[in-house]
Amino acid sequence: MSSAALDVDADRAARERAAQDAAAQETAAQERAAHHGTPAGAPLKPGVTPAPQAASSAAASHLSPSFPTRAPWGTASKLRAWQAAALDVYRARAPRDFLAVATPGAGKTTFALRIATELLEQGVVRRITVVAPTEHLKHQWADAAARVGVRLDPNFKNSQGRHGAQYDGVALTYAQVAANAALHMARTEAAPTLVILDEVHHGGDALSWGEAIRDAFDGATRRLALTGTPFRSDTAAIPFVTYDRGMDGIRRSKADYTYGYGEALRDGVVRPVIFLSYSGQMRWRTKAGDEISANLGEAMTKDMTSQAWRSALDPNGEWIPSVLAAADKRLTEVRRAVPDAGGLVIATDQNDARAYAGHLARITGQSPTVVLSDDDGASARIDEFSDSDDRWMVAVRMVSEGVDVPRLAVGVYATSTATPLFFAQAVGRFVRARRRGETASVFLPSVMNLLGLANSMELERDHALDRPKTGEEAGDMYNPEDALMAAANREEKGSDAMLGGSFEMLESQASFDRVLFDGGEFGTGAEVGSDEELDFLGLPGLLDADQVTTLLKQRQATHLSGKSKAVQQAAERSELEHRKAAELRKELSQLVSAWARRSGQPHGTVHNELRRRSGGPEVPLASLDQLTVRVEVVRGWFVGKK
Repeated sequence: MSSAALDVDADRAARERAAQDAAAQETAAQERAAHHGTPAGAPLKPGVTPAPQAASSAAASHLSPSFPTRAPWGTASKLRAWQAAALDVYRARAPRDFLAVATPGAGKTTFALRIATELLEQGVVRRITVVAPTEHLKHQWADAAARVGVRLDPNFKNSQGRHGAQYDGVALTYAQVAANAALHMARTEAAPTLVILDEVHHGGDALSWGEAIRDAFDGATRRLALTGTPFRSDTAAIPFVTYDRGMDGIRRSKADYTYGYGEALRDGVVRPVIFLSYSGQMRWRTKAGDEISANLGEAMTKDMTSQAWRSALDPNGEWIPSVLAAADKRLTEVRRAVPDAGGLVIATDQNDARAYAGHLARITGQSPTVVLSDDDGASARIDEFSDSDDRWMVAVRMVSEGVDVPRLAVGVYATSTATPLFFAQAVGRFVRARRRGETASVFLPSVMNLLGLANSMELERDHALDRPKTGEEAGDMYNPEDALMAAANREEKGSDAMLGGSFEMLESQASFDRVLFDGGEFGTGAEVGSDEELDFLGLPGLLDADQVTTLLKQRQATHLSGKSKAVQQAAERSELEHRKAAELRKELSQLVSAWARRSGQPHGTVHNELRRRSGGPEVPLASLDQLTVRVEVVRGWFVGKK
């Protein structure tokens, strides 16, 4: 599609979105007028605090799934089709427990708040408790709930014992519930309560958090579990989730409603994700003092793959700055069509995050936002970045799950964490669509398991129990998700401390490997800064999924054609060189024979003298240049040159 046609589509989408936003604002104003007794649009008197707004299911229908940021394309004025269908299922069953699985960016918050407002209006419940993974996320829930008249206290402390009378409930973290399960059990049983468990996969039953969740909310009137990643890397059961045993004897989680990434992509609800992978030559020193060199992405042992991966991510090498520079070029291209598009680098620890931020500052001339831990200051920095048009933010590991910034369009996966759960959560930061045609681009190290996860983005997964445990996972104390969440809420140690001095990066070089999209692979490997890499980095920022596929195929064909032509030209040059060498060897043989007859020297002696003067191997192995020099030397002998 031409750039002019894309501009027309963008303008049309912008007009439609503006009309929808205006309708939503008018509806919200009318609802405020009904609840506050104030004419719609009339300003409040100075010093007057508005009365608490009653819960409104109508307002919940208008709530943007990406609130408090602009509503995604086509979703401002009504529930999305999947939300309406899931709501119909919920109403028909009126279940005590309901598990909704919806891809990140699909609008789980809107769906949950619509249920909450209806249950409050009907008197089925009188209190709402939301449990979220991070401090930042619980504040986002409170903000979204306030838009529809549900008043949640995100600052509730366990030491308070109960929330203020002006609130309909509280927003908590899983860690907060685990700290005093008895308190939250008493709160839940004191009044009919709806408990919303956001990202419920954090509640594995064998963990302290899972046990606390079950104890605290067993007496809830209704429980609504939400997740965009319905699987864990361990086999611990998630509280209040139903498991069905399959024909293979393995129990798998059973969702009451599922809306996957593939469906959302077809509906235009989420962005298509383009993965750009980078390989390169790595060199490192082991604990034993051995120096090892390998290409990232080639077949290696598990330990060597891990060490090559860590070499790539080391901020002192050349791989990271090269990939960050490439990602910034991609962001520049995206911002031509989406001016406020932002980028996120997901780092392993605080030391790496700071170093990556330094590289970005040198590349862009702007200091990026750095989020190192899940505290009040971090939330403020995330909000500030979300409301700005700054280019880059750097976050550490699980903090990324609490980063809800719909303008994020380019990501760099610069962490050595590789569980399917974490990967899905990380990629979920970039898929929220605000307008038709937005795409997401995620830069990856060329590590086989990461590439496998990228290629299976559209697969539906369920949480499986009873499967055999392998390796460290068999240990009672091992749980990767629990470890990652704990890491997000404690002071991070630097890379050197974690590695215990057993590993030293010596050198890392980056090279462009391939592009992965919709299960396909494009590109044939190229140097950083090459025309092939720049062609893929320069894909337009506004394309739907079909257009992405078409362009990738076109550019793949162009590069393959170019490489075929180069191979043909090289073959032709080789053939010419072969013929020229044959001619020179024949001429040299004739000249040597003539000089041998004239001088009386054996042929071998003449050839040895020529090799001494011109260098190089015997005649059959000599290069064109070496043969040419020998011919000129013999000719010189015939005219008296020595």
